[in-house]
Amino acid sequence: MGGSKSPHERGHLMPEYVGERRILLVEDEKVVADTLGKILSSNGYDIRVAYSAEAAMQTIAQWSPHLAILDVMLPNMNGIDFAVVLKKRFEECHVLLFSGQPSAEGLMQKARNEGHEFEIMAKPVHPTVMLDAISGLLCQTDSGHCRQGC
Repeated sequence: MGGSKSPHERGHLMPEYVGERRILLVEDEKVVADTLGKILSSNGYDIRVAYSAEAAMQTIAQWSPHLAILDVMLPNMNGIDFAVVLKKRFEECHVLLFSGQPSAEGLMQKARNEGHEFEIMAKPVHPTVMLDAISGLLCQTDSGHCRQGC
């Protein structure tokens, strides 16, 4: 990748592609969402934060993510149902679910029964664990751009 780097990329020991990668974060706990959004942004990702699946729907109407990080237990539409909608619209978008609720397993099983397989992480998630998971997911289809041996 030639040209100048974005402000987020300067000074960070991150792969060049990171600044080009768009991540949608959907989490109804605003403190968690905003904190994780700042961490991801400071690591060079282009971030959009939504506090509900409905707000995220408005975001994806105008912006296509490479990865969506979704809380399972959201008000109204849950994160798994939103993930199904998202994958239908953006087949190449990776989905990473996270939840602190034991009841999420029932929703995950329902999705599996319907042919949907998503990765899920248990809350709380340490930021370095989340960053490693993100890097791994994005590198699955983008290994030509990743210089850290994905």
